[in-house]
Amino acid sequence: MGNYIRFDWMIKRLLRNKKSFVVLEGFLSVLLNRQIKINQILESESNQEEEEQKFNRVDLLVEDERKEKFLIEVQNDHELDFFHRMAFGASKIITDYMKSGEAYKTLPKVFSINIVYFSLGQGKGYAYHGTTVFKNMFNAEDELKLTSVQKSKFGVDEVAGIFPEYYILRVNKFEDEVTTPLKQWISFLKTGEIPDAFTAQGLEEARNVLRVDSLSKEDRQIYKRYLEGLSLAMSLDDSSRTEGYHDGFGAGQELGRAEGRTEQLVESTKNLISAGFDFDKAVEMLKVPTNQIPELRRLVFDS
Repeated sequence: MGNYIRFDWMIKRLLRNKKSFVVLEGFLSVLLNRQIKINQILESESNQEEEEQKFNRVDLLVEDERKEKFLIEVQNDHELDFFHRMAFGASKIITDYMKSGEAYKTLPKVFSINIVYFSLGQGKGYAYHGTTVFKNMFNAEDELKLTSVQKSKFGVDEVAGIFPEYYILRVNKFEDEVTTPLKQWISFLKTGEIPDAFTAQGLEEARNVLRVDSLSKEDRQIYKRYLEGLSLAMSLDDSSRTEGYHDGFGAGQELGRAEGRTEQLVESTKNLISAGFDFDKAVEMLKVPTNQIPELRRLVFDS
């Protein structure tokens, strides 16, 4: 294990303690380039106390003092329809937090912040920001904007201020020289290290809050199992994509390679069980197709 806890495990476990808010506040403030003060954590998968949650995805929903909603999602392995889930997640927050009968002006502002550890889409960069703008279909230089009355009534300066905004950090693509606070944060997200020269907001506090040696003995063991499971699942996902196996045990490919895939799944399942997970959780982590589970169970426990 490295010196510092992974960011996804932090939002999964440590943010139940408000003293950890300052780390996330620092990250959000640097990313949005304005000061963010967290008011509360709202209900999401990552608020649950279950030790053995899926590690391929971690999400957290928080609200700031302006009542704006921030959905922070960390995705560790490849997901082809991730863009769709981004759209669904932001839309669901809007519907969940706008009460029936309220005026549309009460629509909550949503920021969807996505930290991904795989090559999402096509692009040369590693940090992207998406907003909604309306362009004249017959004059590309003309953009539909708010009137002064609308700006005053809604408290925003642009149409984009009403709609959800999306941030995507493709962490594994980051190879730049670390010259700005945001690049310091992205470097930390990629490497898990915080050099002394890093001074970005939130990282100084992270040096204390996120130290592995500051965890209790119990949490340290849980974290170790989390890393082991994460490593296994990511390795398996990478192997399956390299070999062209996205569905089951390699159906439609030559028998020898299919058998190799089966052996890999059996070994990975056994390793997860040895790390403290039960069979059902291991199957969920490894994304084993339902129709393959009985045979996998037999191979794991009869061999």
